[in-house]
Amino acid sequence: MKTFAKISFYYAAGIIFLAVSFLISFFKLLPKPFGIKVSSGIVNKGLFYKLKYFGKEDPHVNMFITNHQSGVDIPILESATKRDLAWVAKQELFDMPWLGLGVKLPNDIPLQRGSKTAIISLIKECRDRIENGRVVAIFPEGTRSKNKRIAKFRPGAKMVADKLKLRVQPVVLVGTSKVFDSGPRIFHPFNQEIHVVFLEPFDADRDDKEWLTKLQVKMQETYDEHSDLISRR
Repeated sequence: MKTFAKISFYYAAGIIFLAVSFLISFFKLLPKPFGIKVSSGIVNKGLFYKLKYFGKEDPHVNMFITNHQSGVDIPILESATKRDLAWVAKQELFDMPWLGLGVKLPNDIPLQRGSKTAIISLIKECRDRIENGRVVAIFPEGTRSKNKRIAKFRPGAKMVADKLKLRVQPVVLVGTSKVFDSGPRIFHPFNQEIHVVFLEPFDADRDDKEWLTKLQVKMQETYDEHSDLISRR
């Protein structure tokens, strides 16, 4: 059983590497954001999971806020929308050889953690992408959560949304950690169900000091509800 699990994990990692390699190799030859959508489709089809969508995407949003539990979260959200997403990612990802090109080429947004000017730079970069017709996508947890609890949201997403007066749509991803998790090296192949839940969009209101906290509660409730639905399959 351990041998099968190991083979399955490396198969999944290979599919993801193949998808990134496709993106890097053909990015400049394909119209935006077609290359990213195709590479995301390679992951989604190659890992054999089943996507179910709930709610409706708002075509006017400037920011998607989503939870983070797996290496497949990005390709799943990329496949759920036709919009050109600009992902906020830690600087370390941009500095990685080869794989770093997967975030550099699409001109995603680097975040310098611990820098005193990080939030100023983040707001500037987000404004630039939005002015160029893109939608900012951010994991407010800042890292992958390691259980079914959504980790505490960091304030960066709220600060950007408030400052730029963005229209925000939360998206809850449920079941992704059961499919692929590079931490404990887990991959469960074949027909795993993943729910992509679009919640109601809203306009960021800087006068509401608690909207990010209230949003985390709402997203956790949605996550729990859909986890139960998946477990009853």
